[in-house]
Parts: sequence; C-alpha cells; structure tokens
Amino acid sequence: MSDKAEKSGSSLAENVKVLIQAIILAVFIRTILFQPFSIPSSSMEKTLLVGDYLFVSKFSYGYSRFSLPFSPNLFSGRIFGSEPERGDIIVFRPAGEPDTDYIKRLVGLPSEKIQVTDGLLYINGKPIERELVGNYTPEGAGSSAGVPIYKETLPNGVTYDTLDLSPRSPGDNTREFIVPEGHYFMMGDNRDNSSDSRFAVGFVPFENLVGKAQVIFFSIQGGASPLEFWKWPSAVRGSRIFSSLNP
Repeated sequence: MSDKAEKSGSSLAENVKVLIQAIILAVFIRTILFQPFSIPSSSMEKTLLVGDYLFVSKFSYGYSRFSLPFSPNLFSGRIFGSEPERGDIIVFRPAGEPDTDYIKRLVGLPSEKIQVTDGLLYINGKPIERELVGNYTPEGAGSSAGVPIYKETLPNGVTYDTLDLSPRSPGDNTREFIVPEGHYFMMGDNRDNSSDSRFAVGFVPFENLVGKAQVIFFSIQGGASPLEFWKWPSAVRGSRIFSSLNP
C-alpha cells in the first residue's frame, strides 16, 4: 500500500472517530443537560410565541425515561428527582399522549384544589391576584383592538402575563380539581386557547416531566425557518433572543 493510500485511510478513520465523538457528545448534552425545543402553538402567548426556540434544562427535575431520546421504557420513576416549583414553565408528556411534548405553566401542586371561576384561578378556595394591565395585539392582527392582558401573581410570588380572548370560553368556569399525589396541574398563559389540565391533558405525573424552560435562544416570526437566513433581517425577533424564562 502506498503512503498516499495509507494517509487516506488514516484520514477517513480519524473523521469517523471525530463524527462518533460528536454524536456521543450531542446525545449526552441532549439527555443530561439541555434539549432545544420550538414553540408550535400560541397556547403560551404572550410569554412564548410561535417561532421561539428554547433551551430546556433536563437536570432541573432529575431524569426519567422521558429524558432519553425516543423515551425507551428502561425504568420507571425519576433518578435524582427534584420537585418543580409553582410557576415553572415545563415541557412534559401528558399521560394520554406519552409521545407528544407539551409546554405549559405549573399552577397546581399535589393535593391542592384547583378551579377556574369567571376566568379567575382559585387555589385551595382562594383566588390568586389578577390585575388588568393592558392590551395585546398578536402579530399580523393589524389594527385590531387587542386582547386584554392580565397580570397574575401566584401564592409564591411568581408573576406572569395571561391573555383573555373571551370572557365566556369553556375554560373560564371549571369544576374543582383535586390534584393527586405525584401529579401537577398545568395551564397555558393564553387561557382561552390552551389544551391543558382543565381539559384532556389532565393531571401530569411527576415522571412525565421532561424539563424546565430556561431561555429563548432564537426567535423568528411569520412561520419562517431558522435555516432561511435570508429572511433574518425582517423576521428575527432580536429583542427576544437570550430572554430568560425564570421568574
């Protein structure tokens, strides 16, 4: 074999080695540290917009089978589990849709009583603080009057904005829910446009938490892909990049 052939073979082997190392590192980061997540719907608007790209920390609540790529059923429960806090924005898998990622805000803890009456959230029979703070005009809505924005304050002091599209939506008046042990009650900030624990999503088991939303690392509007870099000058939401999602 010539020196040239030997060098070519050595170069190919080195490239394969580097590629394998890169794949292992990517899987390690995605499984143990951070997972990228894109926002597909307006259920968390105006906190999160369609076209926002987030980093979700996998270590915040420990690890379950849902922390692993393809969620293999290798074990049950959580390893190094840590309880989430009220107000966290969480990526999770509903019990009835174990292959689908959802992202909502945690409002109800185990054993608590949760109810919505006339659009106001009650926790253990007490209404949370809710204040009208302005109007929100969604992107592309033109000169419409906008949607009322309410600032909510949870019992632990976490504050955030919610939207109220309609005063008489199906989710504005619910029965009283009693959150089972080991489960959580999730709601979208866009209260009238969110499939959450008030509806088919139901209570979310601790095991089904994927991770905590931490920071927006990219944001693009108009349904554009991040790969369409020629659209960046007009479509990228520069003010949202590196926005923290922690209260």
